Amino acid sequence: MLRHDILKQREAPPPVSLRLAKPADAGLLSMVGQATFLESYAGTLPVEDIVAHCATKHAPEVYKAWLEDGRTVTWLVEASHGGAPVGYLVMGTPDLPIKDPDPNDWEIRRIYLLSRFQGSGNGRRLMETCMRYAKASGCARVLLGVYSRNDQALRFYERMKFEKVGERMFRVGGSDYYDYILGRAP
Repeated sequence: MLRHDILKQREAPPPVSLRLAKPADAGLLSMVGQATFLESYAGTLPVEDIVAHCATKHAPEVYKAWLEDGRTVTWLVEASHGGAPVGYLVMGTPDLPIKDPDPNDWEIRRIYLLSRFQGSGNGRRLMETCMRYAKASGCARVLLGVYSRNDQALRFYERMKFEKVGERMFRVGGSDYYDYILGRAP
């Protein structure tokens, strides 16, 4: 590795800003959704599954529907310099197979940050913002599904005090994957 590459790796991530997303942000969310999904699962899932998942689950129309739905809240993380989207969190009505659903449960449907922006508190800040919002809204429990082999995400959720409350199979492209369902009070 070249010396400048080593120095570059040690640099702190650029500063970011966090804001509630609006319907006009659907294209930005789609772009960062596809980029972060590819970055997270390249080398883990077959490329055909990644491409199919991104084409259907990360299309601008998916985000636009969430942004226009009064039961879904989305935060967008942007690089402070230039405003490029670098992450996001989508929280709404749960769609998870759990034994003891509460009508006041919410689900984090997606939370992603580009890897360059991880490791300096941006994920924690995003999650804490979400939890404050959930608590102020009367949420009983925040739930999420996570791929059972995504060790980095599992460690993050453990630090955020989430506990396993169930399991599910999750379809990505043409394949099913084993997920854990995690939850905690806000």
